[in-house]
Amino acid sequence: MFVGRKDELDSLENLYAKGSFQCVIIYGRRRLGKTTLIKEFAAHKDAIFFTAQEVNDYNNLRLFTELVYSFFNVSPSMGKFEDWNAAFNFIAEKARERRFILIMDEYPYAAQANRELNSIIQNTIDHALKDTGLFLVLCGSQIGFMENEVLGYKSPLFGRRTAQLKIEGLNYADAAKLLQGFSPEDMVKTYSCVGGTPYYIVQVDPSRSFEENITALFFTNMGYLYDEPMMLLRQELREPALYNSLITAIASGASKLNDIAQKAGEDPQKASKYLHTLVEMRILRRVYPFGENPAKSRRSIYRIEDNCFAFWYRFVFPLQDAIEKGMGRQGAQKRVFPDLPAYIGKPSFEAICLQYLVLLNRWEQLPFFATQFGTWWGSDPLNHEQTDIDVVLHSETGGEALLGECKWRNEAVGTAELEKLLDKGRLLPGYQKYHYCFFAKSSFTPGAQKLAAEKQVQCVSLADLFRFIDGPGNTFYSKHNGYFN
Repeated sequence: MFVGRKDELDSLENLYAKGSFQCVIIYGRRRLGKTTLIKEFAAHKDAIFFTAQEVNDYNNLRLFTELVYSFFNVSPSMGKFEDWNAAFNFIAEKARERRFILIMDEYPYAAQANRELNSIIQNTIDHALKDTGLFLVLCGSQIGFMENEVLGYKSPLFGRRTAQLKIEGLNYADAAKLLQGFSPEDMVKTYSCVGGTPYYIVQVDPSRSFEENITALFFTNMGYLYDEPMMLLRQELREPALYNSLITAIASGASKLNDIAQKAGEDPQKASKYLHTLVEMRILRRVYPFGENPAKSRRSIYRIEDNCFAFWYRFVFPLQDAIEKGMGRQGAQKRVFPDLPAYIGKPSFEAICLQYLVLLNRWEQLPFFATQFGTWWGSDPLNHEQTDIDVVLHSETGGEALLGECKWRNEAVGTAELEKLLDKGRLLPGYQKYHYCFFAKSSFTPGAQKLAAEKQVQCVSLADLFRFIDGPGNTFYSKHNGYFN
């Protein structure tokens, strides 16, 4: 089932509608649905879909020849293309006669097997393809290679691409479409553990409970996600052990560069470079207090951005020995599920709440159009303590802000917590108007509901988070519902 990726699909369709030559670069980590997206786009269109293999150049060229000959009904007796120059000259000749799509999936395998391939494609684009209607797609999972060797300014292909798409994980709303039949609570819990990788989400069995699914996926040595993060590191990176040490340090509580480097036993300067790679892969995220300049801030921290990695390094990695000895189920029951509320509450649930507001902002369902989104932490000078604001949105004009609090717990939210949120506006001075939003796993006490109505605090429940996953027509927010006026 194809879900989400509407923006990406619309972008591809808009480019195709132009009718001119296009060279689209699509890349992102494995399992994120790049191939599925391309297949959905190419469905019912004339397309050659070539998937490069991790083999030598001879065999990739042979496979490419077979696909091209089959597409154009050329007899195999013609023999395979002599080289990639001949192959692309043939493609250019055919592109002058008719319009079609040429997809080269897992492109890095072909380009690494023949280091001249980038130059060959560049030369063909410049001298033949640019005046045709060919729709060329180069797709790859090796992020470093795609960014440096294909998109980088030193690449022969630099400046030839007409568009690029970096594919990332699904947001919680699109992920929920793959979890139909689950309760809103189990959707949040599953997304917090499995993340937004489509291939991981479809491994969840709707006939099983949340606990049964997580145990089967992570805590048996035959589980699909038992070793998946480590396998991905081995496939994508040259020094997986070093990256593994850095992620482990963050999962164990380190968040600042020096602390991470010290826990991992690495030089901070070297660690910084490797952390940057993990940020580019969207495994980590470098976070700054809202309002601070990223180039100047000294308070940045690193968080594990990918929920599957965060869950795996927090809970699975420490239990690997027990899992290998067949005691993973007991380990999950005793050491994982009791600690899940704290893990989900921060920062996973906060990230979901921010995604919710971002979606509403896109559909203009908030009281202002926001251009900056984040979280804030720092010192409260009045109470002489460290505090934070879970969600902060900044208006396009700079005159308004939305502050949000997120609570993942079973107890109902009371008036004291709403009052605490209302008091946090003073921590971010300078706005003409503040709006407030409280997200809660559970309910709100009658007193809290009354105060929220009086102070125009938007109270959002779990059901509200999933009420609009099919689009803006069913949104919870309304400019005329009495809130945010």
